[in-house]
Amino acid sequence: MSTVEFATMSGLEQIRWVQAELPADFPTIGRLLGMRFDEVEHGRVVVSLETRADFANPMGTVHGGIAATMLDSVMGCAVHTTLPAGVGYTTLELKVNYIRTARTDGRTLTAEGTVVHAGRRTATAEGRVLDEQGKLVAHGTTTCLIMRPEA
Repeated sequence: MSTVEFATMSGLEQIRWVQAELPADFPTIGRLLGMRFDEVEHGRVVVSLETRADFANPMGTVHGGIAATMLDSVMGCAVHTTLPAGVGYTTLELKVNYIRTARTDGRTLTAEGTVVHAGRRTATAEGRVLDEQGKLVAHGTTTCLIMRPEA
C-alpha cells in the first residue's frame, strides 16, 4: 500500500488495515512488543500481548512501562479511529494508575481504550489493562491534541 493511499484513509480505516494486514515492513511499537489488535471500532480499540522475560523490571514482574505503553496505544488508537483522513493526533497527557503486578511468563495482558470526548482540538480517552483472569493491572486516561492540516 502506498503512502498516498494510506494518507487518504480515515483513522478507523488505517487501524483496521493494520489489524487485517499485520504488515511486517510497517514498524510500530506494537510490533516491537508483540501487540495484536483484537477489536477495532469507532472510538474503541482492544489489543493484547503475551508477557515475556524481556518485559521484567528489577523485581522480576512486568515493568510498568509495558502497561503504560499498552494504555497509550489503545487510548491513542481509539482517538485515531474517530479522525477523518488527513487529520492526526499526538498525546498531550497520559495518566496511569497501577493496581497489581503481572508475571513475565507468557501470560496474556489485554488493554481496552475508549474515547470519552472527541472534539475539534482535543480528545480524551480512558483505558484499562487486564490480566488473564480479568483482574485490573492498570488503568489510565489521556488527552490528545488533534492536528488538522492548515487551511
